[in-house]
Amino acid sequence: MYSRIFHLALSAAMLAAASTAAVAAGWPEKSVRVIVAYPPGGVSDAVTRAISEKLGERLGVSFVVENKGGAGGTIGMNEVARAAADGYTIGFSSVSPLVLSPAIRKTPYDPENDIAPIGSVMVSPVVLLGTKAFKGKSVADLISLSKAAPGSLRWATSGQGSLGHLMLEQMQQAGKMEVTHVPYKGAGQQLTDALGGQFELISTNMSPALTSHIADGTFVPLAIAAPARIDTLPKVPTFSELGYADANKMSVFGFFAPGGTPADIVAKLNTELNQVVATPEIQKLLVDSNNIPATGTPQQFAQDIREELASNRQLVEKVNLKQE
Repeated sequence: MYSRIFHLALSAAMLAAASTAAVAAGWPEKSVRVIVAYPPGGVSDAVTRAISEKLGERLGVSFVVENKGGAGGTIGMNEVARAAADGYTIGFSSVSPLVLSPAIRKTPYDPENDIAPIGSVMVSPVVLLGTKAFKGKSVADLISLSKAAPGSLRWATSGQGSLGHLMLEQMQQAGKMEVTHVPYKGAGQQLTDALGGQFELISTNMSPALTSHIADGTFVPLAIAAPARIDTLPKVPTFSELGYADANKMSVFGFFAPGGTPADIVAKLNTELNQVVATPEIQKLLVDSNNIPATGTPQQFAQDIREELASNRQLVEKVNLKQE
Protein backbone atom coordinates (compact mmCIF):
# COMPACT_ATOMS: atom_id res chain seq x y z
CA MET A 1 0.00 0.00 0.00
CA TYR A 2 2.76 2.43 1.00
CA SER A 3 4.62 1.51 -2.21
CA ARG A 4 1.49 2.28 -4.28
CA ILE A 5 1.00 5.64 -2.51
CA PHE A 6 4.68 6.48 -3.06
CA HIS A 7 4.45 5.71 -6.78
CA LEU A 8 1.26 7.75 -7.11
CA ALA A 9 2.89 10.67 -5.33
CA LEU A 10 6.01 10.35 -7.46
CA SER A 11 3.92 10.25 -10.64
CA ALA A 12 2.00 13.35 -9.53
CA ALA A 13 5.26 15.18 -8.81
CA MET A 14 6.67 14.20 -12.20
CA LEU A 15 3.51 15.38 -13.96
CA ALA A 16 3.63 18.68 -12.05
CA ALA A 17 7.30 19.16 -12.97
CA ALA A 18 6.56 18.34 -16.61
CA SER A 19 3.65 20.80 -16.58
CA THR A 20 5.85 23.53 -15.11
CA ALA A 21 8.58 22.85 -17.69
CA ALA A 22 5.99 23.01 -20.47
CA VAL A 23 4.76 26.38 -19.17
CA ALA A 24 8.30 27.71 -19.07
CA ALA A 25 9.11 26.36 -22.53
CA GLY A 26 6.25 28.36 -24.04
CA TRP A 27 6.93 31.50 -22.05
CA PRO A 28 6.71 34.35 -22.97
CA GLU A 29 3.86 34.36 -25.45
CA LYS A 30 2.73 37.94 -24.83
CA SER A 31 4.00 41.20 -23.37
CA VAL A 32 5.38 41.28 -19.82
CA ARG A 33 4.36 44.00 -17.37
CA VAL A 34 7.30 45.46 -15.42
CA ILE A 35 6.46 47.41 -12.27
CA VAL A 36 9.18 49.77 -11.06
CA ALA A 37 8.54 50.67 -7.43
CA TYR A 38 9.67 54.30 -7.82
CA PRO A 39 8.53 57.45 -9.63
CA PRO A 40 9.69 58.21 -13.20
CA GLY A 41 12.87 60.12 -13.88
CA GLY A 42 15.28 58.62 -11.36
CA VAL A 43 18.16 56.18 -11.73
CA SER A 44 15.94 53.20 -10.80
CA ASP A 45 13.49 54.11 -13.54
CA ALA A 46 16.27 54.52 -16.12
CA VAL A 47 17.86 51.18 -15.20
CA THR A 48 14.51 49.36 -15.29
CA ARG A 49 13.67 50.75 -18.73
CA ALA A 50 17.10 50.01 -20.20
CA ILE A 51 17.10 46.42 -18.93
CA SER A 52 13.45 45.86 -19.91
CA GLU A 53 14.18 46.98 -23.46
CA LYS A 54 17.03 44.48 -23.76
CA LEU A 55 14.98 41.67 -22.20
CA GLY A 56 12.29 42.37 -24.78
CA GLU A 57 14.82 42.20 -27.61
CA ARG A 58 16.18 38.87 -26.36
CA LEU A 59 12.82 37.23 -25.64
CA GLY A 60 10.83 38.61 -28.57
CA VAL A 61 8.02 40.34 -26.65
CA SER A 62 7.52 43.80 -25.17
CA PHE A 63 8.47 44.42 -21.54
CA VAL A 64 6.15 47.31 -20.62
CA VAL A 65 7.30 49.44 -17.67
CA GLU A 66 4.83 50.99 -15.21
CA ASN A 67 5.82 53.29 -12.33
CA LYS A 68 4.14 52.49 -9.01
CA GLY A 69 6.11 54.63 -6.58
CA GLY A 70 5.41 55.47 -2.97
CA ALA A 71 5.78 54.24 0.62
CA GLY A 72 9.45 53.34 0.18
CA GLY A 73 8.72 50.83 -2.58
CA THR A 74 6.01 48.90 -0.71
CA ILE A 75 3.22 50.08 -3.05
CA GLY A 76 5.03 48.71 -6.10
CA MET A 77 6.01 45.47 -4.39
CA ASN A 78 2.44 44.94 -3.19
CA GLU A 79 1.34 45.30 -6.82
CA VAL A 80 3.81 42.53 -7.73
CA ALA A 81 2.66 40.34 -4.82
CA ARG A 82 -1.00 40.63 -5.88
CA ALA A 83 -0.37 39.86 -9.57
CA ALA A 84 -0.96 36.49 -11.23
CA ALA A 85 2.00 34.16 -10.79
CA ASP A 86 2.26 33.38 -14.50
CA GLY A 87 5.47 35.17 -15.47
CA TYR A 88 3.68 38.11 -17.09
CA THR A 89 4.17 40.54 -14.20
CA ILE A 90 7.56 41.26 -12.66
CA GLY A 91 8.93 44.16 -10.64
CA PHE A 92 12.10 46.15 -10.06
CA SER A 93 12.88 47.51 -6.59
CA SER A 94 15.45 47.78 -3.89
CA VAL A 95 15.23 44.98 -1.34
CA SER A 96 14.10 47.46 1.35
CA PRO A 97 10.38 46.62 0.94
CA LEU A 98 11.33 43.01 1.75
CA VAL A 99 14.07 43.41 4.35
CA LEU A 100 13.38 46.73 6.07
CA SER A 101 9.69 47.68 5.84
CA PRO A 102 8.50 44.30 7.23
CA ALA A 103 11.00 44.61 10.10
CA ILE A 104 9.54 48.00 11.08
CA ARG A 105 5.81 47.64 10.42
CA LYS A 106 3.18 45.26 9.07
CA THR A 107 3.18 45.14 5.27
CA PRO A 108 0.24 44.06 3.05
CA TYR A 109 2.35 41.16 1.72
CA ASP A 110 4.43 38.38 3.24
CA PRO A 111 8.00 39.20 2.16
CA GLU A 112 9.09 35.58 2.22
CA ASN A 113 6.13 33.93 0.48
CA ASP A 114 4.35 36.51 -1.66
CA ILE A 115 7.44 37.64 -3.61
CA ALA A 116 9.87 35.46 -5.60
CA PRO A 117 13.36 36.98 -6.12
CA ILE A 118 14.54 36.68 -9.73
CA GLY A 119 17.99 38.21 -9.44
CA SER A 120 19.98 41.16 -8.20
CA VAL A 121 21.15 43.87 -10.59
CA MET A 122 23.11 46.47 -8.64
CA VAL A 123 24.31 47.71 -5.29
CA SER A 124 23.64 51.40 -4.73
CA PRO A 125 25.96 53.00 -2.14
CA VAL A 126 24.38 55.33 0.41
CA VAL A 127 26.45 58.39 1.28
CA LEU A 128 26.31 60.64 4.34
CA LEU A 129 26.94 64.27 3.40
CA GLY A 130 27.39 67.53 5.22
CA THR A 131 25.61 70.52 3.67
CA LYS A 132 26.81 74.13 3.79
CA ALA A 133 25.05 74.38 7.17
CA PHE A 134 27.40 71.73 8.64
CA LYS A 135 30.52 73.18 10.28
CA GLY A 136 32.55 69.98 10.37
CA LYS A 137 34.52 67.86 7.91
CA SER A 138 34.20 64.29 9.25
CA VAL A 139 32.09 61.82 11.20
CA ALA A 140 34.27 62.58 14.23
CA ASP A 141 33.25 66.24 13.91
CA LEU A 142 29.60 65.17 13.60
CA ILE A 143 29.81 63.27 16.87
CA SER A 144 31.66 65.98 18.77
CA LEU A 145 29.29 68.73 17.55
CA SER A 146 26.28 66.62 18.44
CA LYS A 147 27.57 65.89 21.91
CA ALA A 148 28.32 69.58 22.48
CA ALA A 149 24.73 70.53 21.58
CA PRO A 150 22.45 67.45 21.57
CA GLY A 151 19.75 67.63 18.90
CA SER A 152 21.21 70.68 17.19
CA LEU A 153 22.31 68.77 14.08
CA ARG A 154 19.49 67.96 11.66
CA TRP A 155 19.83 64.75 9.60
CA ALA A 156 17.54 64.41 6.56
CA THR A 157 16.51 61.00 5.20
CA SER A 158 14.07 59.86 2.52
CA GLY A 159 11.47 58.99 5.14
CA GLN A 160 10.38 57.59 8.48
CA GLY A 161 11.50 53.99 8.67
CA SER A 162 13.74 54.29 5.60
CA LEU A 163 17.21 52.82 5.21
CA GLY A 164 18.71 56.23 6.02
CA HIS A 165 16.58 56.43 9.17
CA LEU A 166 17.86 53.04 10.32
CA MET A 167 21.44 54.21 9.71
CA LEU A 168 20.76 57.39 11.67
CA GLU A 169 19.35 55.50 14.66
CA GLN A 170 22.26 53.07 14.68
CA MET A 171 24.75 55.93 14.53
CA GLN A 172 23.01 57.69 17.40
CA GLN A 173 23.16 54.59 19.56
CA ALA A 174 26.69 53.51 18.67
CA GLY A 175 28.12 57.05 18.79
CA LYS A 176 26.19 57.94 21.97
CA MET A 177 24.96 61.14 20.35
CA GLU A 178 21.67 62.84 19.57
CA VAL A 179 20.59 64.32 16.23
CA THR A 180 17.23 65.55 14.97
CA HIS A 181 15.67 63.38 12.27
CA VAL A 182 14.18 65.26 9.30
CA PRO A 183 12.14 62.71 7.28
CA TYR A 184 11.14 63.44 3.67
CA LYS A 185 8.72 61.59 1.39
CA GLY A 186 11.33 61.12 -1.33
CA ALA A 187 14.71 62.19 -2.64
CA GLY A 188 13.69 65.14 -4.86
CA GLN A 189 12.68 67.75 -2.29
CA GLN A 190 15.25 66.37 0.11
CA LEU A 191 18.07 67.21 -2.32
CA THR A 192 16.62 70.65 -3.12
CA ASP A 193 16.52 71.56 0.57
CA ALA A 194 20.01 70.12 1.10
CA LEU A 195 21.36 72.46 -1.60
CA GLY A 196 19.73 75.34 0.28
CA GLY A 197 21.35 74.32 3.56
CA GLN A 198 18.00 73.67 5.27
CA PHE A 199 19.69 71.06 7.49
CA GLU A 200 23.24 69.96 8.29
CA LEU A 201 23.28 66.30 7.19
CA ILE A 202 21.74 64.17 4.47
CA SER A 203 21.98 60.43 3.74
CA THR A 204 21.01 59.44 0.21
CA ASN A 205 21.88 57.10 -2.65
CA MET A 206 24.76 58.10 -4.88
CA SER A 207 23.90 59.64 -8.25
CA PRO A 208 25.68 61.61 -11.01
CA ALA A 209 24.06 64.86 -9.79
CA LEU A 210 25.29 64.21 -6.27
CA THR A 211 28.80 63.51 -7.53
CA SER A 212 28.95 66.91 -9.26
CA HIS A 213 27.74 68.68 -6.11
CA ILE A 214 30.46 66.93 -4.11
CA ALA A 215 33.08 67.83 -6.71
CA ASP A 216 32.23 71.55 -6.60
CA GLY A 217 32.30 71.59 -2.80
CA THR A 218 28.57 72.07 -2.23
CA PHE A 219 28.49 68.91 -0.12
CA VAL A 220 31.16 67.39 2.14
CA PRO A 221 31.15 63.55 1.98
CA LEU A 222 31.58 62.11 5.48
CA ALA A 223 31.07 58.35 5.06
CA ILE A 224 29.69 55.86 2.58
CA ALA A 225 27.75 52.64 2.97
CA ALA A 226 29.29 50.29 0.41
CA PRO A 227 31.21 46.99 0.30
CA ALA A 228 34.42 49.05 -0.07
CA ARG A 229 35.46 52.60 -0.95
CA ILE A 230 34.16 53.63 -4.36
CA ASP A 231 36.30 54.92 -7.25
CA THR A 232 34.52 58.28 -7.48
CA LEU A 233 35.12 58.99 -3.76
CA PRO A 234 38.37 57.17 -2.94
CA LYS A 235 39.12 59.28 0.15
CA VAL A 236 35.73 58.71 1.78
CA PRO A 237 35.72 55.85 4.32
CA THR A 238 32.94 53.30 4.63
CA PHE A 239 30.86 53.20 7.80
CA SER A 240 32.46 49.83 8.53
CA GLU A 241 35.95 51.37 8.39
CA LEU A 242 34.84 53.97 10.93
CA GLY A 243 33.60 51.28 13.31
CA TYR A 244 29.87 51.50 12.47
CA ALA A 245 29.31 48.19 10.66
CA ASP A 246 25.58 48.12 11.48
CA ALA A 247 25.20 51.48 9.72
CA ASN A 248 26.91 50.21 6.56
CA LYS A 249 23.51 49.69 4.94
CA MET A 250 23.53 49.98 1.15
CA SER A 251 20.63 49.57 -1.27
CA VAL A 252 20.54 46.34 -3.30
CA PHE A 253 18.22 46.45 -6.33
CA GLY A 254 16.86 43.62 -8.39
CA PHE A 255 13.93 42.02 -10.18
CA PHE A 256 11.11 40.10 -8.50
CA ALA A 257 8.10 37.99 -9.46
CA PRO A 258 4.89 37.12 -7.59
CA GLY A 259 5.30 34.24 -5.16
CA GLY A 260 4.41 30.95 -6.81
CA THR A 261 5.72 31.92 -10.25
CA PRO A 262 6.96 28.66 -11.87
CA ALA A 263 10.59 28.03 -10.97
CA ASP A 264 11.52 27.41 -14.62
CA ILE A 265 10.23 30.85 -15.62
CA VAL A 266 12.15 32.47 -12.74
CA ALA A 267 15.28 30.57 -13.80
CA LYS A 268 14.84 31.61 -17.45
CA LEU A 269 14.35 35.25 -16.44
CA ASN A 270 17.42 35.07 -14.22
CA THR A 271 19.60 33.71 -17.03
CA GLU A 272 18.43 36.42 -19.44
CA LEU A 273 18.77 39.12 -16.78
CA ASN A 274 22.34 38.18 -15.93
CA GLN A 275 23.31 38.26 -19.60
CA VAL A 276 21.65 41.66 -20.08
CA VAL A 277 23.38 43.17 -17.03
CA ALA A 278 26.71 41.90 -18.40
CA THR A 279 26.33 43.87 -21.65
CA PRO A 280 28.62 46.90 -22.07
CA GLU A 281 25.66 49.28 -22.33
CA ILE A 282 24.10 48.25 -19.01
CA GLN A 283 27.47 48.04 -17.27
CA LYS A 284 28.21 51.62 -18.37
CA LEU A 285 24.78 52.84 -17.26
CA LEU A 286 25.25 51.33 -13.80
CA VAL A 287 28.83 52.50 -13.29
CA ASP A 288 28.15 56.01 -14.63
CA SER A 289 25.31 56.35 -12.11
CA ASN A 290 27.64 55.28 -9.27
CA ASN A 291 26.06 51.86 -8.86
CA ILE A 292 27.94 48.58 -8.56
CA PRO A 293 26.78 45.78 -10.92
CA ALA A 294 25.78 42.69 -8.93
CA THR A 295 24.22 39.51 -10.31
CA GLY A 296 23.68 35.96 -9.12
CA THR A 297 21.16 33.13 -8.90
CA PRO A 298 17.59 33.42 -7.57
CA GLN A 299 18.61 31.15 -4.70
CA GLN A 300 21.53 33.39 -3.72
CA PHE A 301 19.35 36.50 -3.93
CA ALA A 302 16.60 34.89 -1.82
CA GLN A 303 19.13 33.77 0.81
CA ASP A 304 20.67 37.26 1.01
CA ILE A 305 17.19 38.73 1.50
CA ARG A 306 16.32 36.26 4.29
CA GLU A 307 19.57 37.03 6.10
CA GLU A 308 19.14 40.81 5.74
CA LEU A 309 15.55 40.66 7.02
CA ALA A 310 16.66 38.71 10.10
CA SER A 311 19.52 41.16 10.71
CA ASN A 312 17.26 44.20 10.31
CA ARG A 313 14.67 42.78 12.68
CA GLN A 314 17.35 42.53 15.35
CA LEU A 315 18.64 46.04 14.62
CA VAL A 316 15.15 47.57 14.62
CA GLU A 317 14.51 46.06 18.05
CA LYS A 318 17.89 47.30 19.25
CA VAL A 319 17.29 50.91 18.23
CA ASN A 320 13.56 50.80 19.09
CA LEU A 321 12.34 51.66 15.58
CA LYS A 322 9.36 49.29 15.52
CA GLN A 323 6.15 50.98 14.33
CA GLU A 324 2.52 49.87 14.62
